[in-house]
Amino acid sequence: MADSGGFRRWPAYAVAALFLAYAAGKAVYAARGLLGFPGGPPVSAGEEAAYFLDASVAQWLASASGVLGAGVAVATVTPRGRRAPRRPMLAALGVVLLAVLGGGGVMAVDAFAGLGVGWRWYHGLLGLAAIGLTLEMSRSYARATRRATG
Repeated sequence: MADSGGFRRWPAYAVAALFLAYAAGKAVYAARGLLGFPGGPPVSAGEEAAYFLDASVAQWLASASGVLGAGVAVATVTPRGRRAPRRPMLAALGVVLLAVLGGGGVMAVDAFAGLGVGWRWYHGLLGLAAIGLTLEMSRSYARATRRATG
């Protein structure tokens, strides 16, 4: 789970698995022409009409972003990804972290404080876990690459 450098790989693999599950769920909904996420709250017809993209296109784009996020997560622990320039990788991790903070934060706040979206308590726990794992993955990458370059 950890190499001689002392960084942890498992948070990155967990984040990659979460992103791939997200991508798979979005692909299922894209194939059906629906918005939302399997297991999540329903999306009203009014909300669907507010999107500028067709529901299928929006879901396929979201699915692609999940695959891209999983790729960034795995790159933080693979030798090839570790050889990538540090600043662009940190920028990519920043974007990933902002996306997870946004999505996981909404899930958690709605689950525990009630924004009206419809996420349940277990969705809130998943959102908090995703935030924690992404923070740890980013910290581990930054720490491991700082030692290698400094």
